[in-house]
Amino acid sequence: MKHVPRSVVAGIVAGVVTFVVSHGRSTPYDNYVLLAQALLEGHVWIHWPGAFIDALQYHGLYYIIEAPLPAILLLPFVAIFGGANQTLLAVALAGVAVGAGWELGERFGLRPAANAWICVFLLMGTDLLWCAMLGDVWFVAHVGAVCFTLLALVELAGKRRAWLVMLWAACAFESRFSLVLAVPVYAALMLVEARASERVRAIAWMAAVLVPVAILWVAYNELRWGTWSDIGYTAWYHQDQAGLPYGSPFRLQYLGYQLRSFFVQLPAWTPVFPWLVPGMSGVALTWTSPALVLAFFARTPVRLVGALWAAALLTALPNLLYYVNGFAQFGMRHALDFEPFLIALVMIAARDRMPRWGMALVAWSALVGLWGCWYWNAFVR
Repeated sequence: MKHVPRSVVAGIVAGVVTFVVSHGRSTPYDNYVLLAQALLEGHVWIHWPGAFIDALQYHGLYYIIEAPLPAILLLPFVAIFGGANQTLLAVALAGVAVGAGWELGERFGLRPAANAWICVFLLMGTDLLWCAMLGDVWFVAHVGAVCFTLLALVELAGKRRAWLVMLWAACAFESRFSLVLAVPVYAALMLVEARASERVRAIAWMAAVLVPVAILWVAYNELRWGTWSDIGYTAWYHQDQAGLPYGSPFRLQYLGYQLRSFFVQLPAWTPVFPWLVPGMSGVALTWTSPALVLAFFARTPVRLVGALWAAALLTALPNLLYYVNGFAQFGMRHALDFEPFLIALVMIAARDRMPRWGMALVAWSALVGLWGCWYWNAFVR
């Protein structure tokens, strides 16, 4: 029998772990199943079952405002079975994400032990496992974005086929819109070292993927809103009690609130079991994912390190200016938009040696992540 790649083994193990933690439950917030059913019926509005499903009422009909790719992935299952367990999609995407993470580590030259530490951190030390075990509409979108971003980075660390990088990138930003800001970074990485003839070919392949995606996106917006642009999140902000009835949901005035959320917010102490309680608005990365600090020790190759930091900062920016921090959640789920790039930087930093203090931070992050999953399973869901 042929040797099974370690990345495949890592992905299967991660998928099994995620399935066990999730109990295989089907999320009640299955907006993407509703959207898949609508698409199969030939329209983009959903049959709204009630207020527990976040959907924007627009001209008397209800629409899903989140990026649509998870619904597209569910289409064959909904077509065959009449419905689907959305959480199982999140479980599968988490497994692929960790498998892609392992493959990326190998392409960066990581030793297996260091790769294992970092892949454990990817699954348990971020909100990836927590999001995947629940599979709610917002969470499966995060898992999909992580999965496809890591696949794009794997291709960038390998053959750099422009069409495939952009296909994975499109899948990522059609899961979470903020990932569109990483596309220029991918393009720059592919073009900066290429010869003139290779650049023309790469640009043509990128356009061959991105132009049809843009056309389909405009058509989708026309069907929903009657305009080429996506007004969904802005319209939601105008009717949300946490928002305002005018303007954009992205404002500089929210930066302080987001910085406190990402870097300061602590769990609450109670005098009874379980003593420490994560707030419904989350727990800061400082306490849940301190192993991310390893990313600051990535040095070379300078161009790649710079590009990864640029992608991380660009995709973090919308989340730092948004009017809500991801409530309700454990950890900071919006960080999953930029954490794949930080994971890649952690891998670069650990290529020569995974420091013992880094292992300790990974262990802390993983234990906190498991605690968050346990708490939500025991007390919230």
